Amino acid sequence: MDSHLGTHTGKWPYTCDVYRKSFRESGNLKLHLCIYKVWPFSCDICMKCFKWLSNLKLHLRTHTGERLYTCDVCKESVNWLSTLKLHLCTHTGQGPFMCDVCKTAFTHHNDLKHLRFHTGEWPFTCDVCKKSFTLSGALKLHQHIHTGERPFSSDVSEKSFSWPSTLKVHLRTHT
Repeated sequence: MDSHLGTHTGKWPYTCDVYRKSFRESGNLKLHLCIYKVWPFSCDICMKCFKWLSNLKLHLRTHTGERLYTCDVCKESVNWLSTLKLHLCTHTGQGPFMCDVCKTAFTHHNDLKHLRFHTGEWPFTCDVCKKSFTLSGALKLHQHIHTGERPFSSDVSEKSFSWPSTLKVHLRTHT
């Protein structure tokens, strides 16, 4: 909303503290900071820039696949300690967000869309077969059945899949 208001006022919400230049979108400010070396640390792989070296080192994990934290229960590995803490809630059933109806605990507030199962609300309907879903993402994945799209590809083999869960199962065959 702030960036839209800038079209009327001429004032943009994202400002470079060094050059006092303003931008409509945060991504444009980040690009400016990188180009003008306001943020001195950049990733050699994707060129993303960082103000601190420690942030660059953390970011590099996204390219290397390095996973420092492993769940003792199911052996799933993750990049961040905070992600592991949330993951552990899936085993204990104790998440910071709780459904008022069935008392199921969730790790993320968006998971409370689960309430639609209790209310019977299925707002997303396939135009082809009229099947309905509680989540827009579930509808999008379902539509791959009709389009034949297989957007989830294995980096190891030439195989691709319609669903990320199927890719995940496939990738286990390579380990």
